[in-house]
Amino acid sequence: MALPASPTDAPAFGWARAAESGCRFRRLSGADLPFLGRLYASTRAEELAPVPWSEADKAAFLEQQFQAQHAHYQQFYPNADWLVIARDDEDIGRLYIERWPSQHRIIDIAFIPAHRGNGYGEALLRDAIDEAAAAGKDVSIHVEKFNPAMRLYRRLGFTTEEDKGVYDLMRWRAAGISGRQVKMA
Repeated sequence: MALPASPTDAPAFGWARAAESGCRFRRLSGADLPFLGRLYASTRAEELAPVPWSEADKAAFLEQQFQAQHAHYQQFYPNADWLVIARDDEDIGRLYIERWPSQHRIIDIAFIPAHRGNGYGEALLRDAIDEAAAAGKDVSIHVEKFNPAMRLYRRLGFTTEEDKGVYDLMRWRAAGISGRQVKMA
C-alpha cells in the first residue's frame, strides 16, 4: 500500500473509549516513518539490552528489522487501516487493523514507553472488540509469548488459538461466553 503524501484524519470509527482516553487517530504517512521506527525500537529495547553489540550496531539492526516488518505488513495486509495514535499534540503509538469478512485482525498495536500501562491500549482493544462484536465478527492478533500485554488480552477474553512458536495467535470470539454475544463494559 502506498502511503499518502500527507497525514489525513482517520475515521473516528465511533470508538468512544479511545476518545474518552484522549486518543485520536491519523492515517499513516511517509512523514511518520521516523517516529514508527523509534516506536518499533522501543518495543525491542529490553530484548536487545543484554546483546553485546555497540549502540550503532543495535540501531542499524533495529532499523533493518523495522523496514522488513513494515514491508511485510504492507504486503500481506493491503486493506488495513494504518493509524498513528496521538494524544494531545504528541504521537504516542500505532494501531494497524484490517477488517476481513470473518474477523478483524489487529496487526499491531504499540505505544511509546511513557504511554504504556496507562489504559490506552485497553480502551482501544475494548473499542475494537465492540466494533467487531456489533458486526458478529471475532478479533484476532498475534502476541509474543512473553509480551506483558498478554495478561490484558486474556483478561479481555482472548484465548490462544494456535501456538506459532514465538507468537500465539489469540482470538476473541464474537459468540462470547456460553454462546452469548458479549458487550464490553
